[in-house]
Amino acid sequence: MAYVISDNCTMCGSCAPVCPVDAISEGDPKFVIDPDKCVDCGACADECPVNAIAPA
Repeated sequence: MAYVISDNCTMCGSCAPVCPVDAISEGDPKFVIDPDKCVDCGACADECPVNAIAPA
């Protein structure tokens, strides 16, 4: 099950570079995770400074 980014996202961008499969992209008004690419590793959730990323 893919991770999702909540509305708490501040668009800091710290999550995207740590994704090993480039599943995270800049959206509007928050970053988004492509559920078809996400491998459920959790690296992005560990990196998020506002805890806006969680398993779906």
